Amino acid sequence: MSTKNQEQQGKEVIKGAATILRAGPICDDCLGRAFAKLGHGFSNRQRGEALRTLLSMLEVDGKLGTCWICDGLFGRVEDWAARAVAASKGIEFESYLFGVKLSPRLSQMEAFFNERFPTGLTESLKHAFNREVGKAFEAKSGHGTVELTNPHLSFIIDLAQSKIELRILSLYIYGRYLKLVRGIPQTRWPCRHCRGEGCKACGFTGKQYPESVEELVAAPFLVAAGASESHLHGAGREDIDARMLGTGRPFVLEVVSPRSRCLDLPSLQEAVNTGSSEKVEVSELHFVPRETVALVKETHAKKTYRALVAFEKDIFPETLTKALDSLIGTIKQRTPQRVSHRRADLVRERCLLEAKGNLLSPRQAELKLCGEGGLYIKELVSGDNGRTLPSLAARLGVASRVVELDVIDVTSESFPDS
Repeated sequence: MSTKNQEQQGKEVIKGAATILRAGPICDDCLGRAFAKLGHGFSNRQRGEALRTLLSMLEVDGKLGTCWICDGLFGRVEDWAARAVAASKGIEFESYLFGVKLSPRLSQMEAFFNERFPTGLTESLKHAFNREVGKAFEAKSGHGTVELTNPHLSFIIDLAQSKIELRILSLYIYGRYLKLVRGIPQTRWPCRHCRGEGCKACGFTGKQYPESVEELVAAPFLVAAGASESHLHGAGREDIDARMLGTGRPFVLEVVSPRSRCLDLPSLQEAVNTGSSEKVEVSELHFVPRETVALVKETHAKKTYRALVAFEKDIFPETLTKALDSLIGTIKQRTPQRVSHRRADLVRERCLLEAKGNLLSPRQAELKLCGEGGLYIKELVSGDNGRTLPSLAARLGVASRVVELDVIDVTSESFPDS
């Protein structure tokens, strides 16, 4: 900028500041933030003090009283910071972020200020206040840095209600789990009778089943993190009466509002594996960002199953092999009757990639089936009264049903451990 332009801008700043100062009582923070884009290394308060001093030398004095714009808000920065420190006491964190909800009165005054005195250099009240409270919080707490995306602690200051809300970023731990027994669901299942409220039917637990993979895995993490809530996000789910064996099913455990973030994952893995009475095991545990939840849940993984199948009539080995070979390809499945009460009635197309089997007796076989995620294996075998086409039962011309089902592999190159 040329010397002439600098002089012109200086005159405009002095004129604008004088106009603002004459309008009514104003604090140095609000006066300074009207010219926040000028100079580097200065706080708004320092800018305001400098302008006020200069104007006083020019015999332009401001009016006494509480700032008509912020109503003394910047004078209460230290108090709000102290409340934030108290709210976060005992919580481990490395990053933070402040947000503020202005009262209707402050919103109106801020809008009027910007409209009446458009300097083109103004910093918003919200932005300035959030920064100053953050600086004071960091000084009082002795640690932490501001983080705009995924901060460990998020403070929301509600000026109208005079309250502060603290949100703690969840912890996300990726891993794979084995379900070594049948009869337990993947996640907590609310009681069908009371929908989780607690009743005689569920022994007032609110649960349809006494335990779940989610609860068995999460228990040590909740204790270690000082949390009371968690969610297990799985790459699909096996039936309650099916086991999850082989390489395990990918999952992300979300630990909600943890007070401790520095968790010893190898020790917690051992705690899960030794404390679940040989029902569940986990492996490959490591911390991941929140975005991994969507990746795990939305990835269309390839899944491999072992199925023990019973036939109504005797079957010959070559007949079984021919029937299995004929199934490879596209399978059309209408929503199975057993889940139709909770899922939309649709016809889905999935691909069966591999089908092999060995007869254990004329009326029993062990099958290995590999297909796209979402393929219903029990219905692929039984036909589900014609709702799945083709099916093993239809190809054999013999009623067939799955007696036992195990998932032995869940694979995708998109998973974090691939």
